[in-house]
Amino acid sequence: MDNKKYTWHKIADSIPEIPFAANGLATVQANNKTICIARHKEQLFACTQKCPHAGGFLADGYLDALGNIVCPLHRYKFSMQNGRNTSGEGYYLKTFPVEIRNDGVFVGFAENNLFGWLK
Repeated sequence: MDNKKYTWHKIADSIPEIPFAANGLATVQANNKTICIARHKEQLFACTQKCPHAGGFLADGYLDALGNIVCPLHRYKFSMQNGRNTSGEGYYLKTFPVEIRNDGVFVGFAENNLFGWLK
């Protein structure tokens, strides 16, 4: 676990409330941002809504057998666990932690505290 502090934002009361398409992907609003949510083998992952390469909407792509998200434009693949580009092009996808709690599904955004390293 990293030492980052997160601000948590509720995206749904429960997993069935998330509007997943047949490809296991959905877009949701969190803190006035549109993000992509992926469901793979009963786990949830979150990332930015657009591919860092050419801006393709990732929710229009698909998840491969390993759980990598594949961009619909140029088929670049990214690990949903760490954002690393797995198809070799060198891009990085911003990912966010997801927590399933008794009171809902939450996505965490890292706090941008310039002086956080002083604590």
